[in-house]
This record gives sequence, structure tokens and C-alpha cells, in this order.
Amino acid sequence: MNVCVTLGPDGTVGGGLGKAARVAVATVTDGELAAWTEHEVGWDRLHDEGTEGAHHARMVRFLREHHVELLVAGYLGAGMQHTLTKLGVRLALGAQGDAQEAVVRAATSG
Repeated sequence: MNVCVTLGPDGTVGGGLGKAARVAVATVTDGELAAWTEHEVGWDRLHDEGTEGAHHARMVRFLREHHVELLVAGYLGAGMQHTLTKLGVRLALGAQGDAQEAVVRAATSG
């Protein structure tokens, strides 16, 4: 399963997707972290450039390109929640603590 997680300082789960400076895309296989790649996405500085729709499209494009099935984040706006749910991406919101542990926990919970 491919999982995207927002990253905060020191390897912790970050806040929202729309203002994330960095995210990681992980692969979880048989309950274990099999791959972890960090990406400097710069969505924090791009957030207020252009329209909200263009910003959402940028994030959706990234998630699709990386075949993300589950998003782990501190929070996510209602509009983006609706969009990702329609695309079949599961959401694990309110996540905290170590990002790698949060990814495995979210991927292995029902």
C-alpha cells in the first residue's frame, strides 16, 4: 500500500496537506515499512499562489503520480477531504508523533 504523510520537524507528522513543505511517500507491505521517500513539495509557499482549485489540482496530481491509497496528516480541509474520498484515497487524520510509526499504524488499521 502506498501512503503519503505530511512531515513536520524531526520526522514527526506535519499539519495539513495544503501547507506542507515536505511529505513522504511510503510503501507498507505485510504490516512493515518497505520504502520511504521524502519529497520537498513546497505547498506551504504555493498555497496562496493562484486559485484554490489549482492548488488542489497540484496536490491531487502528486498523489496520483505516486499511486497514493492512504493519506496520513494532522488535518485536511473539507474540500480536499471530499475530493480525495471521491478518488478512493483513505484518510487518517489527526495523526501525531513519529511519521513512520503513524504510517504503519494507519496502513494496518482496518
